[in-house]
Amino acid sequence: MTITRRSLLLRAPLAAGIVAIGLPSIARSQAASVKIRYLASRGGISPHELADALGNFKGLGIEIENVGYSSGGPESLFALASGSVDLGSAATPAVINSIAGGNDFVAAYPSNGINRQVKSVFYVLEDSPIKSIAGIAGKTISVNTLGAHLDYTVREALHGVGLPPDAAKLVVVPGPQLEQTLRSRQVDVAGLGYWQATFAGQLVSNGGVRGVFNDTDVLGEIAGGFVVLRRDFIAANPDAARNFVEQSARAADWSRQNPDEARKLLADVLNKRGENGDLARYWTGFGLREKAAVTNRDVDFWVSILERDGRLPKGKLKAADILYRPGETKTN
Repeated sequence: MTITRRSLLLRAPLAAGIVAIGLPSIARSQAASVKIRYLASRGGISPHELADALGNFKGLGIEIENVGYSSGGPESLFALASGSVDLGSAATPAVINSIAGGNDFVAAYPSNGINRQVKSVFYVLEDSPIKSIAGIAGKTISVNTLGAHLDYTVREALHGVGLPPDAAKLVVVPGPQLEQTLRSRQVDVAGLGYWQATFAGQLVSNGGVRGVFNDTDVLGEIAGGFVVLRRDFIAANPDAARNFVEQSARAADWSRQNPDEARKLLADVLNKRGENGDLARYWTGFGLREKAAVTNRDVDFWVSILERDGRLPKGKLKAADILYRPGETKTN
């Protein structure tokens, strides 16, 4: 699969430890074999990847396959729309934009949440004159991709202090290069997403930086993004979809109850990918509610902002149109 930055941006409006227990044995025995292809995120892990590492999908006829890396949510959604993968993972505004653009997607479960422990932080060098959100006006901020969580967090942060949403300049920098570009002063601010806690931990550990603001300050405690499935995939594989979501949620719960063991598993996953497993010690968790529970606010908060900014027609979408409900196979 080849996805160029130019093609992604042009198509963004469209794209824009427990083993499985508690399920009836008949559900396991009757499950059809389903392969779910996905793109991984460098330095991080998703609940379904953790579920796979824990063996949660064994006996359920579910196989997940990593087919490469995604630089961010819009690229992941574009791959889902094109059929290159079977699931995407993106920030909530990107998911809403993609569905509004015509993709029949469903937000299956929240991939991460933001709270006081798990959050995206915008860092500057210790000697930077930037002391507040207002200070980022006219400055350069590195983000993993455009049109996703960090992009929209910056927009909302600027709006909150009465500044235009484009008052700061965003530049795309891959996660592994975020620290280097900040320390070499190629950017004024480095945005490290909640899913990039491993890179953020290393940055802070090396010293000489400080956080200016974080997304929890701006947005409150909320789902950061969603794992997304196609509605026709769910309709064709209802048991697999349900089991996939349930076991991913159980893995997230396990990680919260067993953080040290979860970090060890993350280290193994990173090492197997050829990444730096030592970074796993900085992982802060998924930030999800118990059972990866979702509320209407997780979606409607962003719907209202997109409507306010004229990016989404009023009344076009609401949480009920977007969130996965087991047993529902309707077409929008």
